[in-house]
Amino acid sequence: MKDQIKKFLNEDQDPKAIEKITSKLQDLLMKNEEVGYIGVQKKPAITVFPDSIVLTNKRIILCKPKNLGLSMDFVDYDWEDVAGAFVKENLLGSEFSFSTKTDLTISIDYIPKTQARKLYTFAKEQMDNLKSLSVPNASIVPPVIEVEEVETEEVTNYAEIVSVTPPEYQSMPTENATQESSLKDLSANELFEKLQNFKKLLDNGLILQGEYDALKKEIMGYM
Repeated sequence: MKDQIKKFLNEDQDPKAIEKITSKLQDLLMKNEEVGYIGVQKKPAITVFPDSIVLTNKRIILCKPKNLGLSMDFVDYDWEDVAGAFVKENLLGSEFSFSTKTDLTISIDYIPKTQARKLYTFAKEQMDNLKSLSVPNASIVPPVIEVEEVETEEVTNYAEIVSVTPPEYQSMPTENATQESSLKDLSANELFEKLQNFKKLLDNGLILQGEYDALKKEIMGYM
């Protein structure tokens, strides 16, 4: 953490305050949490223990020294709870403040103007990143589903198919006798070809599975 102190000293931050804060933050930072910017109070009178504000990629941390700098209070606010960030520039420094979704406003004054602007910019970036991640479901374009058209096999031998009597009418004695005699006269190859035609008829939805099973059973009896 000490190696990173220098990058927070570009806007006239107090080096001692930065070093004290970063040493305390070592045990506070969560996994994958990185410090983005640190602002330190600079009051007109000499302030030995100034308040500070730390912005990370996950939250805002207010740091307030107490007990003559021997200890420090930390109060944090997640970016998900932050509703807005504001900067008010005064004659002596600026006031950086942010509001929460529970209508709470937190401010820290006497922040140097350059630091306050950097705090505001970083805060806006974090809030914009959070908004971009919470895209409403309605704006999500549904995936395009391609429907493959399956070509059905064309039945060409209509005469042979039509000559076969459906099972529901085969109970009639005369037609049943005619069907049996016609099957007896066919060779094995002809019976197999007739069975194939029935299969094509089934595949095209022209007969039911039960009808096909009955016809198949009858034909197999003569093969």
